[in-house]
Amino acid sequence: MSKPSGATQSQSPIAAEIFLKTLAEHGVDYFFCNPGTDFPPIVEAFTRAQGSNAKLPQPVLVPHENLAVAMAHGAYLMTGRPQAVMVHVNVGTGNTINNITNAARDRAPLILAAGRTPFTEKGSFGSRSRSIHWAQEMFDQAGMLREMVKWDYELKVPDQAADVAARAYEMTMTSPRGPVYLVLPREPLAAPVSETLSSAPRQLPVLGSPDPKAIETLAEWIAKSHSPLIVTSSDGDPRAVAALAKLADAFAIPVVNHNPRVVTLPASHPMHAGYDSGPLVTEADLIINAECDVPWYPHLDKLKPGFKAVHIGEDPIYQRYPMRTFPSDLSLVARSADVFEALHAALQKHRSAMSAGIEARRKTSAERRKARADKAAKEARGASDKITPAYLSHCIGEAFGADAVIFNEYPLSLEHCPRENAQTFFSVGPAGGLGWGLGAAIGAKLASPEKLIVATLGDGSYMFGNPTVSHWVQDKFNLPILSIVFNNSRYGAVRKATLSMFKDGVAGETDGRFLADLDPSPPFDAFVTAQGGYGERVERPEDVPAALQRAQEAVRNGKQALLNVITPY
Repeated sequence: MSKPSGATQSQSPIAAEIFLKTLAEHGVDYFFCNPGTDFPPIVEAFTRAQGSNAKLPQPVLVPHENLAVAMAHGAYLMTGRPQAVMVHVNVGTGNTINNITNAARDRAPLILAAGRTPFTEKGSFGSRSRSIHWAQEMFDQAGMLREMVKWDYELKVPDQAADVAARAYEMTMTSPRGPVYLVLPREPLAAPVSETLSSAPRQLPVLGSPDPKAIETLAEWIAKSHSPLIVTSSDGDPRAVAALAKLADAFAIPVVNHNPRVVTLPASHPMHAGYDSGPLVTEADLIINAECDVPWYPHLDKLKPGFKAVHIGEDPIYQRYPMRTFPSDLSLVARSADVFEALHAALQKHRSAMSAGIEARRKTSAERRKARADKAAKEARGASDKITPAYLSHCIGEAFGADAVIFNEYPLSLEHCPRENAQTFFSVGPAGGLGWGLGAAIGAKLASPEKLIVATLGDGSYMFGNPTVSHWVQDKFNLPILSIVFNNSRYGAVRKATLSMFKDGVAGETDGRFLADLDPSPPFDAFVTAQGGYGERVERPEDVPAALQRAQEAVRNGKQALLNVITPY
């Protein structure tokens, strides 16, 4: 590549170059950005790198901040490495807060940076030069998202450039993980620094092994329990999935993947007890909650008198949740995989005493699995004249292989679209901020271009996902994914919430549709064709399987695709 005009070997690096170089040295692959007048040092740094062998993250231009954060989240889920996002001062930061909230509650590491109005009104390289530089200054720019980030800092002097990048990485990746925030004023970012300035990666703290005494206590409780239950939600680490499968099978412990955000247990596992803890927590005398923030609903579920509750996780009491008061008789601060493996070993000496209970639970589990399967099969047949969500979910499960990666924002039913492999399903996190699924899927495609990436979205979720920008990004960077819109022309969550409280009230007289009605529905399939992709509107149940195949073929041929599937339920 030719050297940019004006670049010379004798140039001193500027702080922005060192900042980006340090990110790359810490394993950051991508620098998602939506630039503004604070970006000239970043532009200069990337441009200089084109004429050298400097290793910097790959810049990815994303013309909306909420989408950029979602893409960084999706890339992390594929790579296990945190990604960087930089936006324009306070106004750009404001646009990130929705998906930063999702990342925070999902414990996803992410380095969010933003410029800042220049400190100086005159006299410095980079002093204020536009009217917005006065109006965009804040007394505390980081204050708007401080509650949702683990750490924030403002670059003070150019020589900190390497150290702030290294510290940001260290903070975002230390357990429990989560996003961090950097403010980067353009005067220090544009200043020359020594080319020897650096900050090498440091060894991160390692979460310790589970307390052996606590493991022994829990093993004894399981051995004495008549109806133990494991509730999971968000730990999809392959090692945790394998360890849980081994433990649950060996000792016949039912597992509910409650409000599933990932695959925590293969759907075909004999002890998989579904996706709703409600029917089983009321019967359990021992509830083992492993990385699930809300294992049951105290307002709705009446638990067994004298039951014991155990909480397992990196932060089992969820310290960042202002109010959370689930009972706890034992709490283990450790990774789920470590606890499951230790429990499997500790329970061996109790196996003979547990044999009758194990066989009884196996029989009960098999009966319940058959009942669930029969019910799901009946639901999947759906109506003859309308596409039901259950039927569409079933068709999606039939159409795509076990290795396809699905990003779901609300509509997909895993009862009808079972997933077997770890890291092949991701759902919007516990905060539920809309506008995550589409961007996360695109980010995943960037990080794993060889995979078939599918986004299943409600029509409201799709509109929140900045569809015009999302389709532009897919086109610009050749990131074809398959989007499937479950289009019921309404905010389903709003309607259900209204009916749950006021079904017999005035709001119930209109079926809870007030403020939830999204008619007239836009031609979503035309959105993608306008950007050169494949779009199709699907209205009849018999047309769904073939439409899924056509869309999948388009993606495999390098075209983004979207199915606008009318699901009037």
